[in-house]
Amino acid sequence: MNTINIKSVVLILGVSLVFFNCKETSKKQNKKEIQKTVYASDVIPFFDNFKLILGDGSNVGKPINFENKDFFYIAKSDNEDWVVFKAPNAGSTHGTSNNTRTELGQTKKWYPKTANDKMTATLKVMNVSATGDARVAASHSVVVGQIHSADGHENEPLKIFYKKFPGHTKGSVFWHYEINTAGDDNSGRWDFSTAVWGDDFSVVGDSVNTYPKEPKDGIELGEEFSYEIEVKDGIMNLKFTRKGHPTKTFTKNLIETEYATKADMPEQTQKLFVPIGQDGVERKNAYAGEGCFFKLGSYNQTNGKSPEINKNWCSGAETHGGDVKMQYEDGNYAEVWFKKGSISVSEKAVSNEGYFNKNDKVK
Repeated sequence: MNTINIKSVVLILGVSLVFFNCKETSKKQNKKEIQKTVYASDVIPFFDNFKLILGDGSNVGKPINFENKDFFYIAKSDNEDWVVFKAPNAGSTHGTSNNTRTELGQTKKWYPKTANDKMTATLKVMNVSATGDARVAASHSVVVGQIHSADGHENEPLKIFYKKFPGHTKGSVFWHYEINTAGDDNSGRWDFSTAVWGDDFSVVGDSVNTYPKEPKDGIELGEEFSYEIEVKDGIMNLKFTRKGHPTKTFTKNLIETEYATKADMPEQTQKLFVPIGQDGVERKNAYAGEGCFFKLGSYNQTNGKSPEINKNWCSGAETHGGDVKMQYEDGNYAEVWFKKGSISVSEKAVSNEGYFNKNDKVK
C-alpha cells in the first residue's frame, strides 16, 4: 500500500472516530437532558384532577409538565422522586384565607350523601415555621390534606395537620372537623381536633417561647406516613399508616351533626374556641347538600398576624414583610414532600369551576 493510501485510511478512520465520539457524546447529553426534565405529573399521575394554587396566591390551572422553583418542584431522596410543595409564612394568599399555600384543589365536587370518592397520599413533612407564638394553636403547623366545601360557608369538614414545636425531635399528626355553622353568620364556627400520633391542636405553650412536653408517640420531620380519605354514602372514613406503628382509623358522619346544640359542644371546644367568641352550633344535616372536594399539599398554618386578632389562628411569626427568599433562608416556611397519591372520583361528581372563579378573584 502506498503512502497516499495509508494516509487516506488513517484520515477516514480518524474522521469516523471523531464522528462516532461526537454522536455518543450527543446521545449522553440528550439522555442527561431527558433525565433533568421530570415533572410532578410524571411522578404522581393524577394532576389532571386538580388545579394548583401557588404560594404567591396564583392559580396555575392543571399542573401538567409544570414546575416553579419557589413553590412546586421535584426533589430526590434515597434515589426516589418526590413532589415538593412549599409555602412561606406570608405572601399573597388565595380566596379569603390568612395563610399561604401551595396546594392542589380538586376540579370536581361531590355531595357527601351520594359520594363514593377517595384520595390517598404518601408523604413526609420536611419543615414547619421556625417562629410563631407558642400559645397560638396553629403555630408551627401545616395542613397536608383536606376536604373543603365549595358551597355555603365554604367550611372544611376535614383538615389533616402536622405540627412540631422548635427544639422538639418529634411532632404530631392530627385531624380536624370544622362545623358547618347553622344560619347565615359563620363567625361562630369552630374545629374539633383528634390526635393520630402525638398531641392534638389544643396542646400549646405557656408563653410566646415556652413549649409543652414533646409528644411520646410523635413523628419526626422527614418521617414518611400515609393517609386515606374515603367518603361514601355520607360517612367519612380515615386511615393513617406509618412504618412500625399500628394503623389508625376514624369515622365521621358528614350528613348528620353531633353538635346541634351548645350542650353538645366538646370540652376541648369550650376551652379553645368559646373564650374568643367562636361558640356556634351546626346545621342538623351538617354538610349534606353541599358540594365538597379534596385538597392536598402544603397549606401553611403559621402567619404573621397578631395573636390579639385570634389566639388560635394568628401566629405572630416572622415574615420579613412577605419577602419569600428571606423567609426560606431562616426557616419561616412549610415544606411537604409527596411520593405517592391517588384519587377516585364518582360518576355523580360535577364541575367545581364556580369555586375557583369566585376565589381566584379575591384579593
